[in-house]
Amino acid sequence: MKPNKRIGLVAHDAKKRDLLEWVDDHRGTLERHELWGTGTTGGLVADRLGLPVHRLKSGPLGGDQQMGALIAEGRLDVLIFFTDPLSSMPHDVDVKALVRLSTVYGIAMACNRTTADFLIASPLFNAAYEPVDTDYSDYISRQLDRI
Repeated sequence: MKPNKRIGLVAHDAKKRDLLEWVDDHRGTLERHELWGTGTTGGLVADRLGLPVHRLKSGPLGGDQQMGALIAEGRLDVLIFFTDPLSSMPHDVDVKALVRLSTVYGIAMACNRTTADFLIASPLFNAAYEPVDTDYSDYISRQLDRI
């Protein structure tokens, strides 16, 4: 992982204002990194805060899967995903899949402001970092043995 991180930004509707405030509070740090955002969230960050953001589709329209693909392809380092645990989501399975992929691939992830503050305040955030590579070769070989 290079010092300049590739950061995914996602927020449920009830948390978009919180994410915008967080991004604005950390603008000085975030503008040195590459930002990716799902449709509405990325648009808000770009339009209201003037930061460049690679925009994906809206989350329910495939943006969550696009973000997951970036993770699976090793093209994302950090995921800031402000979730709303009190509202039901019609695309809840997509959200769970995104969180699972972040865990599988060892992506630094924050789902609320407190965790995001701790993450961005880490000395590792602006430094090169070599994550511990998870070895899935046993899993893959077990799957192949079943065929």
